[in-house]
Amino acid sequence: MRQSSVRGEGSRRRVPEPRDGGGDRAPREEAGAGAPRNAEARGGEAARDTASAAEAGAGGRAESRRAARADGAGSGHRRKGKGPRRKRSRGVRILRWTALTLAVLIVGAAGAGYLYYEHLNSNIKKADLDLGDSKLTKPGPNAAGQTPLNILLIGQDSRNDKENLKLGGAKQDVGRKGLADVQMLVHVSADRSNMTVVSIPRDTRVTIPKCTDPKSDQVYEKTFEPINESLTHGGPGCTVATWKELTGIYIDHFMMVDFKGVVSMADAIGGVPVCVDKNIYSHDSRGHGSGLRLTKGTHPVKGVQALQWLRTRYGFEDNTDIGRAKAQHMYMSSMIRQLKSGTKLSDPGKLMDLAEAATNALTVDRSLDTVKKLYDLGNDLKQVPTKRTTMITMPWEYRGPSDALYPVPKPGDAEKTFSLIRNDIALDGKDKKKKDKVPAPSEPKGELPVVVQNGTGSTVLGPASGRASDITSELIRLGYAKAEANTQLTSQADTTISYPGETEQGDALAVAKALGLPKSAVKESKSVTEVTLVVGNDWREGTAFPKSEADDEDKAPEIADKTNGEEKKCMSVNDDYTF
Repeated sequence: MRQSSVRGEGSRRRVPEPRDGGGDRAPREEAGAGAPRNAEARGGEAARDTASAAEAGAGGRAESRRAARADGAGSGHRRKGKGPRRKRSRGVRILRWTALTLAVLIVGAAGAGYLYYEHLNSNIKKADLDLGDSKLTKPGPNAAGQTPLNILLIGQDSRNDKENLKLGGAKQDVGRKGLADVQMLVHVSADRSNMTVVSIPRDTRVTIPKCTDPKSDQVYEKTFEPINESLTHGGPGCTVATWKELTGIYIDHFMMVDFKGVVSMADAIGGVPVCVDKNIYSHDSRGHGSGLRLTKGTHPVKGVQALQWLRTRYGFEDNTDIGRAKAQHMYMSSMIRQLKSGTKLSDPGKLMDLAEAATNALTVDRSLDTVKKLYDLGNDLKQVPTKRTTMITMPWEYRGPSDALYPVPKPGDAEKTFSLIRNDIALDGKDKKKKDKVPAPSEPKGELPVVVQNGTGSTVLGPASGRASDITSELIRLGYAKAEANTQLTSQADTTISYPGETEQGDALAVAKALGLPKSAVKESKSVTEVTLVVGNDWREGTAFPKSEADDEDKAPEIADKTNGEEKKCMSVNDDYTF
């Protein structure tokens, strides 16, 4: 099989080209899964064992390996002091998320990772989670005491060392700050029954909030720029702050990887099956194309070919970012299926190489800075069935002058997508429907205590003062004499009414009806002790709740590249790029 160079197709532009122009520059993609949740006792025990091994030096590590083999962790040898062999490749702009996936799936999937626990921990680079001034609060636990999990996956394109420069980009890019060219939000539902992965076109224009660089104390003021520029405003913590501002979604963690980390992981994986419905050669006379050349059917791709697959724009479907994103999602789904089936984890030597490469590739937030924490995160992700994993690209559209178009979030559809994620509603439409029967209130409204809190503490818009007092007064006018304002300011996108237990459900629904709120705003939560109304950023003025066409609709908007985790279809090849 012919393998071509994957050098980029020209110097970087700060705005994308129109749909029919430009090179194969693509967002990176990522999702993950982990191992069965059994780490609490076993993880602590393994950590103690490996800490002792570290104190004993190389002999202690060898003894740990022998002990692990006796316990069934497996055997195998790895090259001393070296990670996996790296293929020389150029133009890597995709697959950043591969290392992110494997960091969770592989490091978290086997106790063998603990054989050299402290060594792996020292590989992982750390940074601050949020460099902005966001007051966005973490959602409270649901009726079962569970909370959703949101992880931002970032692929950055720095060329600031020889290895990364060899892999792509022009020499003039050396020294510039890396851009967050791939960004994907992984949302795992509170009950761990489903997962949604949302990517975004790298040049999408958004508001980047004010961020402060923790190393230099430099302050970057609020601006409207391509979202990949957010990484240059102090680091990944500003990219996190930008996503929180854009989506209203609280983000628990980030994971970031660069070019060389992606390549090491691509080689360590050993190949992922992909399929095309006819021969494809991503190349034309104008120099457009990734160089991908495959015959019709299914092929396991790795190294250069994997990178070509993931960055191909010219060759799939209508030669747009939508087709490229779909190909990336299909690749990721195939890889996850293989890893969850255990086919890549059966050789302990390869497993340790993968663990070494994954931890070397990663930069994470400080609350996710050890193998044990990655292991626990993997346990959460492992619970999600592959068939309940949905991958999409944020709904977007082009704006701007015809010669310099740029993407922006699509009005209505993008916000609807983010709203479903904020409310922990699966995008596959397979959540169990709640019963329509509405329980009666347990108390007369005049005797029902209702706490009202101002939740408009937004970074960019700023707080809307007096919201708790305004809505408290309205409730009193409506007959809720015991309504009381809580003066503590918080921040959340959606107005919610929470209740502590089943007996108060009817009371909360009655309050929602009185104020004109949709039923979807009412939630049972273990974080409250009485009916509690938080006035969100969707209700910043007036006493009449602003109606939305999407109220009480759990259906996701139509999204062109939606991919299910078990989908095994072939990519459609454009007739102009076949042979």
